Formats: sequence, structure tokens, C-alpha cells
Amino acid sequence: MTIGNQFFDMTMRSVLAGRPLAGEALERFTLAVAQASGPALDELLAAARSMRVERLGREVSLCAIVNAKSGRCSENCAFCAQSAHFETDAPVHPFMEPAEVARAARAMRDMGARRFGIVTSGLTPSGEDFRRLVESVRAVAALGMEADASCGVLGRAQFEELKAAGLKAYHHNLETARSFFPQICTTHDYEEDVQAVRDAVAAGLYVCSGGIFGLGESWNQRAELAVTLRELGVPSVPVNFLSPIPGTPMGSRTPMAPEEALRIVALVRFILPNAHIRICGGRQTVFGQQRGLEPLEAGASGLMIGDYLTTGGLDAAADRQGILDAGWEIEDAHDD
Repeated sequence: MTIGNQFFDMTMRSVLAGRPLAGEALERFTLAVAQASGPALDELLAAARSMRVERLGREVSLCAIVNAKSGRCSENCAFCAQSAHFETDAPVHPFMEPAEVARAARAMRDMGARRFGIVTSGLTPSGEDFRRLVESVRAVAALGMEADASCGVLGRAQFEELKAAGLKAYHHNLETARSFFPQICTTHDYEEDVQAVRDAVAAGLYVCSGGIFGLGESWNQRAELAVTLRELGVPSVPVNFLSPIPGTPMGSRTPMAPEEALRIVALVRFILPNAHIRICGGRQTVFGQQRGLEPLEAGASGLMIGDYLTTGGLDAAADRQGILDAGWEIEDAHDD
């Protein structure tokens, strides 16, 4: 496929004018993104960056998480270190005390994180785990942060109780495209994840939902996931890249090259021009510290700082300074 000069710039202008990518136009665009290199890649990234600035300004949103309950997950997601179906070196511990969660949140607040996510393994929390989740949400909200949670599939009554405790956002990734999901997970149906996102939206929460890239999915399946998220109307899209974990079915895969990851960020930006695109897991694996902020030049508007669930992250202070040095602004940074 040969594309002319200014193809990505013209596509950007069309999307910003209210003509979303769909059908044959989306297929042609996705192929162009997959093949972009050299000057075409530069044009793609510049257009994605311009789109992000046009719709979302120059602020970078920083978020962080805590692995509040780790390991022994009942689901068999092929990339996950915490699945009980695989033998890995991932930490295993019960739900933290709410005071521990609050200490972790305070440390990330001091690094500039505005949002803080409480993440637990398993399909859904119940009993004592749910009680600790509610208390942890209340403790994070008391710090003046946006209290988020990522705890699997919840019901409407649970959402209402968490909202009353101060929950502002709910995170539930679809992980990949519907057409590829059976290659990644067989212990629950894709529609359960979609319904969890719908329920969180219906509960009036700010919803983060995205996926993990580099699992063997095609470029068309990457676009398919982004279109599904567009149809669900989620305002925040976490973009994760595979960090191969020994012991999982994905443990022998090669991490993607930075240029491929940047093309993915740009693709998602074009399909979701108004969404916050947050670069989360795998940033350290794909980009390293030296190139860790490059996704901001490809259309991303947010970063997860600090450590991830079972792997270490990049230096949060260096991230913060690098953002400022590059001429971006940090959204609602906490100075107190």
C-alpha cells in the first residue's frame, strides 16, 4: 500500500471535523499505521500529537496503583503473572490493611499522582475483601486524591457502596479485541467484561478501560478493540504493552519494539480523539527510562508512575521532571 504525503494530517483533520474512522476508511488507515516508517511515521506521530493537544491540551495526567491483593486469581489470562493456573514468581498476599493502601497513595501523591488505583486479583471481591476495599477507597479519598479501583466484575449495589465511600473511577480492561479474546482467556466470557464496563458507566463513574498489546493480535484487532471502547463511551483508555512473565503462556514472547508501540498509541488516538490515553504496564519494558516519555509525543495524555502490579516501573521523580523539561504540564499536581 502506498499513501501520499500528508495522509495522516488529512485524516486527523477529518476526525477532528467529526468524521470518526469506520469501515473501509478505518481498514485503510490501520494498514497505513501498521506500515508507517521513516517520514510517514514522523507524520503519523506529529498528527496524533496535534490531535491530543487540540482536544486535551498540554496537561499530562499522572496516576499510580497499589497491588492491594496479589495472586491466586481464578482466571487464566495468558499474560498474567497472578493467575493460579500458572507457576510464576509473582507475590501472593491477602488484601492489605487500608492504612497500608493509604501510605502507598500518599507516597505517589507526593510524586504528582492525581489518581490512585486500588487493584485486586480475582474475578470479584466479596466478604472481608470488599469491606477492606470500601475502607481503602475512603482512606485514599481522604488524601484529596481521585480514588480508583480495579477489582474485576462488580454489581450495581457494590458500585453504589463504593461511590458513597468516595470512589471516583472504576478500571476494568477488556484486554484485547473480542475476536482475539478466546486465545487469551477461557475462564470467562468477553461479554462479562463488556457488561462490567457498561455497569460502571451506568453507575455514573469515570471509567478506565483499555487493553494490553503485544499478545499476538493483528493490527485490525487492535483497531477493533479501540472501536469497542469508542462504542462503550469510556473517557479513559489505559494502553499496556506485554512484559513477558516466565511461567505464563506469553513468557517466551519478545517485547515489541518502541516504534511499534508508538504506532499503537497513535492508532488509538485517531480512533478515540477525545479519550485520555494513559500509558501503563510495560512502558519500562518497551521504552526504558531514556525513552519512557516518548508515548506523549504519539498522542498519549497520561502516564502511570511508580511500580506496576508484579513488575517494577520507571523512576517517578525522573518521569515528573522529564515531563516538565519537555514542555508539558502536570495535571493538578499536589504540592502539599
